[in-house]
Amino acid sequence: MSNDPFINPNNHEAAVQAIVDAHHSTLALSAIPPTLSQNGLEASVYRAARQACLRMGFIEADAACVASAWQKQAERTGHFNAHHWPTEPLDFGIQALPRSNSFPACPRQLGLYAVLPDAAWVARMARAGVPTLQLRFKSDDPAAISREVQAAVQAVQGTDALLFINDHWQEAIAAGAYGVHLGQEDLGTANLDAIRQAGLRLGLSTHGYAEMCLADTHAPSYMAMGAVFPTTLKRMKTAAQGTGRLHAYAQLLREYPLVAIGGIDMTRLPEVMASGVGSVAVVRALIAAKDPEAEARRLSDAIHGLNHRKHTKSAL
Repeated sequence: MSNDPFINPNNHEAAVQAIVDAHHSTLALSAIPPTLSQNGLEASVYRAARQACLRMGFIEADAACVASAWQKQAERTGHFNAHHWPTEPLDFGIQALPRSNSFPACPRQLGLYAVLPDAAWVARMARAGVPTLQLRFKSDDPAAISREVQAAVQAVQGTDALLFINDHWQEAIAAGAYGVHLGQEDLGTANLDAIRQAGLRLGLSTHGYAEMCLADTHAPSYMAMGAVFPTTLKRMKTAAQGTGRLHAYAQLLREYPLVAIGGIDMTRLPEVMASGVGSVAVVRALIAAKDPEAEARRLSDAIHGLNHRKHTKSAL
C-alpha cells in the first residue's frame, strides 16, 4: 500500500487499513472484528474511520464519536488524511471555554490528587501538604455520610488543600466544600444547577471520547480521564486506556484542567505527565504505602517538577 497519507476514502478497505496502520501502535487496545453495517447512506470517511476504530478496540460509542469528528475534519480541510487523528475540539462539537453554563474555575495544574476513603485520611494527607484531595466515602447511612463530609471539610481548614467530595453533592453544598466529583452515572440524578449556583467546582470522570463529549456539555471545572492502567480497586466497564490514548484525549480537551487516574505510580509518572495532563490521581499508591506521608511528598514533588519542566519548555 502507498505511504501517501491522502487516501481516497471511497476506496473503503484501503482507507480503513491506512488508519489502522497509522495509529495501531499507539491507540489500539486489541483487535476486535468490525460489526458495523455497510450503510451506503453513510459518508465514506465516517464509515472507514468507524471501522478502523472498531478494529483497534474502541468501544462502539467511541468509534462513532471519532468517526463523526474525522468526517467533519475532512469536510473542514477539504481532504482525508489517514495519519491525522482528529484532535480539534470543534470537530467533536466542543465549544470554546468559558461558557454561560461553565462551573467555577480551578487550577489548571491540580498536582497530586489523593482519592481517600474517609475524613481521617483527608486530614492526614492535608497535613502532609497534598494539594488536591477527594473524599470517596462509601456508606448507605445518610447521617454517617453527612458527618464524614463535614469532618473532611473541617479537616482541610487552615491548609492549602482543595477538597472535592465524591458523589455526595448535597452534603458537599451543605458543608461548604471546595468542589464535587461525579461519575458519568451520576449526571442523570445530581442537580448540577444547584452545585453551580452554590459556587462549588465540578469534576467529572470520563473513560473515552463519547463520555468526554457528554461531560463537556456540562462545562465542568476539570475532567478526569482513565483508567490509564489496569486497576483492581474498581471494576471498570472499559479496558485500561493506555498512554497513547491519554495523549490524544489530553490534546482534544486541552482547554480543561485534566486529571489522569488509574494504576499510576512513581515509575509511570513521567509518561503520564508527558501526555499534557496537569494532575495525577492516586488511591493505592498512598493508601498502601508503608509511609504515606513520605510517598505523598515524593509524588507531589515529582508532579510539580514535571509540570514546571513542561511550562518552562513551552515558554521557550
